[in-house]
Amino acid sequence: MKRTLTATLIAASFALTGSASAAGYNDTYEAGYAWADVLSVEPIISSYDRPVSNQECYQQPVVYREPARYQSARRDRAPAVLGAIVGGVIGNQFGGGHGRDAATAAGALLGYHAVRDDQRRYGGGYVSGGREYTRYENRCTTQTDYVRDETVTGYDVTYRFGGKTYRTTTDYNPGNRIQVEVDVRPVR
Repeated sequence: MKRTLTATLIAASFALTGSASAAGYNDTYEAGYAWADVLSVEPIISSYDRPVSNQECYQQPVVYREPARYQSARRDRAPAVLGAIVGGVIGNQFGGGHGRDAATAAGALLGYHAVRDDQRRYGGGYVSGGREYTRYENRCTTQTDYVRDETVTGYDVTYRFGGKTYRTTTDYNPGNRIQVEVDVRPVR
């Protein structure tokens, strides 16, 4: 039984192979190339904004003031001595005898210290700045503008082959003709 089945299968395969070859059927095929007429070519344009930077410089007036500075207390003793003399004269107006001498000394001492304290209180510390002056300084700013650029990124091509109209996209301008691949297969 095994031999009969095997023999039948081998005979059937030879019969099928022989009939396919006799009918001219070949399972392999090859593609070919042909030329088609181009009807129209339209460029595909892409646009984008490109930044362009420009530096703009100008002279700006800037006002400066001399800085505040520390002024030490006055070292001049003449006003204090004058204060002692005035105080002594005033103190001499009071009392009599040794009392007048004591009042003169006390007036001179008070006059001296009053002027020295005043010199220390108002003579030292920060004083406001001096003169103002204007200088022109160079200032720059960067301005960014955008410029629209356009570039061709491809072509929409309409062509006719075999009486039918087709469309495709290429990355080059094909001109008047475009090469097409022709693939013929039998219907099963």
